[in-house]
Amino acid sequence: MAVLKVKFTKTKRDKLAQILWILNWVSVVSGIILFSLGLFLKIEIKKRSEVMAKGDINSVPNMLISVGVIACIINFLGGKICYDCSDANKFSRWKLVMLPYIVCTFCFTFCILVGALMCYTMRNELEESLYLGLRDAIKFYKDTDIPGRCFLKKTVDLLQIGFRCCGNNGFRDWFEIQWVSRRYLNMASKEVLDRLKSNVDGKFLVDGVPFSCCNPSSPRPCIQYQLTNNSAHYNYDFLTEELNIWMKGCREALLDYYTGIMRSIGIAALLIWLFELSVLIGVRYLQTAMKNVLLLGDLGGESDGWLLENSFVETAKYNINIIKNLGKANQISTVSSMNDPNIDVQNTDCGKTNIKTKSIPEAR
Repeated sequence: MAVLKVKFTKTKRDKLAQILWILNWVSVVSGIILFSLGLFLKIEIKKRSEVMAKGDINSVPNMLISVGVIACIINFLGGKICYDCSDANKFSRWKLVMLPYIVCTFCFTFCILVGALMCYTMRNELEESLYLGLRDAIKFYKDTDIPGRCFLKKTVDLLQIGFRCCGNNGFRDWFEIQWVSRRYLNMASKEVLDRLKSNVDGKFLVDGVPFSCCNPSSPRPCIQYQLTNNSAHYNYDFLTEELNIWMKGCREALLDYYTGIMRSIGIAALLIWLFELSVLIGVRYLQTAMKNVLLLGDLGGESDGWLLENSFVETAKYNINIIKNLGKANQISTVSSMNDPNIDVQNTDCGKTNIKTKSIPEAR
């Protein structure tokens, strides 16, 4: 029994073909939108690639870009097919192409859904990439004279100013690393030498942060050094007073930023998926209706269109049997060779005939 069977007159078939022709061109625009969203996300990730570890974070933008390009190609072809389907004579040219086209479109539509869901599932990968990337960027903050790292100080400072953040998880991350280059330390100073000797790794650690952590909206001058020393500043208590530096870590700030972008892209991709799915259903009805009208032979008469020719269960069983038969086909030659009694039997005459055999002389 056909699933969701609908009866179409010639007028309905013509109107459906015209509507689908227009919708396919709208789908080309939706493909351009998907491509643009993927490209935008890729550029945004590229902007902060210096503070991100290498990983699979580009899988989502690459997927959206690929799907967008495929959408433009498939829907452009679909528009041509639907336009010709308004004429039964022209439809005969696309008769054998329609079903493979629908299958390819279904797979492509499924890819849009996968891309939309990936926008919501890549948060963990992005968080790990940001954590590792920011950890290394902060670690090499002081290496302004080393090729390949000299740009990291500027990158981290601009990041902390632009996103109003400090450190990886928070401002205390700066307490655990030496972020002041040795070229700016007075090695003749006893205080500097004592601080270097007090550390096991010989690092110059201070309870201070770079200037880019300062909050310009703070009413008092920025306190960058001795943040945990109350006696070093007048009327100051670091435990109770809200510090005049950014409290949020840059990993959290960037994660919130990219999560907001991916949420918006995910919603747009889901809407495009629903639209493409409705167009696909319409094309399926048009294909079955035109196919049946050709079988009936009355081009101006009524014909049935359906989503599936048989029930969901029967269709699933039919497709599973096809897959099983494909697997069995590869085993035919192997099974037949195993049952062939002539296999592995040596031919003693080696192609020679009429060979006289010597008889053993009888004993006298």
